[in-house]
Amino acid sequence: MTDKAMGAYSDPNSMPPMGQAVPLGLQHVLAMFASNVTPSIIVAGAAGLAFGSAEQIYLIQMAMLFAGVATIFQTVGFGPVGARMPIMQGTSFAFVGVLAGISATQGLGVALTACIIGGLIHFALGSVIGRIRFLFPPLVTGLVILAIGLYLIPVGIKYAAGGAADFQMAAESFGSLKHWTVALTVIIVALLFKFKTSGALSNAAILIGLLAGYAAAAMLGMVSMAGFQKASWVTSIQVLPYGFEFSLGAVIAVTLVSIVSAVETVGDASATAKAGAGRDATDAEIAG
Repeated sequence: MTDKAMGAYSDPNSMPPMGQAVPLGLQHVLAMFASNVTPSIIVAGAAGLAFGSAEQIYLIQMAMLFAGVATIFQTVGFGPVGARMPIMQGTSFAFVGVLAGISATQGLGVALTACIIGGLIHFALGSVIGRIRFLFPPLVTGLVILAIGLYLIPVGIKYAAGGAADFQMAAESFGSLKHWTVALTVIIVALLFKFKTSGALSNAAILIGLLAGYAAAAMLGMVSMAGFQKASWVTSIQVLPYGFEFSLGAVIAVTLVSIVSAVETVGDASATAKAGAGRDATDAEIAG
């Protein structure tokens, strides 16, 4: 945004025109799509599910569905739940290593049970995190976010080079000119629109970069719609499809990562309030 535009929307409760809200909202969805789907693909692959199988597709669908539900709760707020801030919710790469290891050795039932218990602990942390925020100054939360970002660098490079959850499937084309062409198209177009334009075009730089990358992939013959023929339009939600299998070690591992994720959440809320409203986040906003 320009300085004028930033001033116009310094109130986080203000509503931008629909002409800006819709493309920026779409940009958020597309930007978080890959980061929300990828952990599901990696964990499913570690559990031995075939790439493109019905079970893997179901896990991806549930990840997207509940990411949307959680985002609505976070942004709109219902009673004491929700920060009422523009924060996207979804799967976290912080849990990928732990959940992939549990899924590979003990199965998805144990991994998902640990997620349920870890999620409840994470929920409980929300009621007290605002009161102990002094333990997490900007230096601490910033370093946690930086560490997670650095951890994701090799993941991003591998996927830009054409990697997939099943790297054997992508071995023949990994690092090919096609993949690097698409990746560089996204980066270059996004940077050009971000720094060489202003207003709505600058704000939508990521969206435009993603669309340009998709167009480049289509021209290079890398886009296939075959998967749409197998996927159903509507999928029913299954309760505990892999059962409830308790493992103390798995629960402890996921709980420890949940604490790290909670610290990351403090940093996200603080950064959003500071950048969007020019103030510190309140205890209620951090609690979410």
